[in-house]
Amino acid sequence: MALGFVRPARPEDAPEIARIQLTTWRTAYRRMFPAHVLANLDEAYLARGWTEAITAAPSARHRVLIAVEQGENASHVVGFAASGPADELALAPEEQPLPDDVAAVTDLLIEPRWGRRGHGSRLLAAAVDNWRDDGFRTAVAWVYEADDVMRKFLGSTGWEPDGAGRALDVDDLLVPQLRMHVAIDGE
Repeated sequence: MALGFVRPARPEDAPEIARIQLTTWRTAYRRMFPAHVLANLDEAYLARGWTEAITAAPSARHRVLIAVEQGENASHVVGFAASGPADELALAPEEQPLPDDVAAVTDLLIEPRWGRRGHGSRLLAAAVDNWRDDGFRTAVAWVYEADDVMRKFLGSTGWEPDGAGRALDVDDLLVPQLRMHVAIDGE
């Protein structure tokens, strides 16, 4: 029987987080992004970024969490979530800054082969606990419009579109996103 749990990421987790990010993007987003863009992503570069996010976070309210599946003979890092106070990256075009009590999810990914085992729910629940401890009242997350899995997952946990939208320019291809939000100040 496998058990799952969430813990704060450690610097030595950065290469595995980068591997999961790259594997998940190349699997889940292969129809959203040009193939050459996904093929040219550099795992070592991503790992350096995750090392910095873990070891030199901009504030104590910025966190990287990992999901672990623990089996009888081995443990596997299977996903991760990163969040912090909403900054300019959380904004829609020409939007005014969001209040200080808004958390922003920057990443929430489960490697596809480990999906549908509760890891995403555990990551999100741990993040919400941290957000409440940090005084956040609401949270936002950008979701690709074509990512039905993420939209349905967040929707199943109470998140709703807030009306904001934007499009990322990925090698001259515009990839539309919508922003979802949820209140987290209640029980």
